[in-house]
Amino acid sequence: MTTTTTCADLRTLRERVVRDHFADEIRQDFDAVLSTFPHPHYELIASGAVFDGNDDVRKYYTQSRVAFPDQRSEIIQLRHTDDAVIVEFWLLGTHRGNLNGLPPTGRPFRCRMIALFLFDGETLACERIYYDSLTMMQQLLAGLPAGQKAQALAGLLRDTTANQAAAA
Repeated sequence: MTTTTTCADLRTLRERVVRDHFADEIRQDFDAVLSTFPHPHYELIASGAVFDGNDDVRKYYTQSRVAFPDQRSEIIQLRHTDDAVIVEFWLLGTHRGNLNGLPPTGRPFRCRMIALFLFDGETLACERIYYDSLTMMQQLLAGLPAGQKAQALAGLLRDTTANQAAAA
């Protein structure tokens, strides 16, 4: 019975960390978001981008909010595993700033995503995000001239490894 209670307590604690993390991101209280990790680590699977450490993750937040200042999420469902909380959610925003070389289109997007919040016991170790970048790009590019669409696709298909090395 103690093991069941301990597992239930751990599940409750992890879920609170994840829900607070989401709420803090929406409020753009990045100090609070970063405090949910002892060592912040994000992986964006669709682009191959990895952001490791406080400064790197903070830079990611800044860049993503320049592109989408009204970025927000709506949790659809949470699921628990032995070492993770899996969150299915909608990510929404309006493209108001530069995104990988794509000038602002003013277009909104809504993209269904999955985030794995990986834990080591009670400690959040990694947020790994899976999404369909084509869904997002189709919404952002709808109605744009062909030249702007080509520019956006070039940015989407860029070599993220080379760009990360150049930024370092």
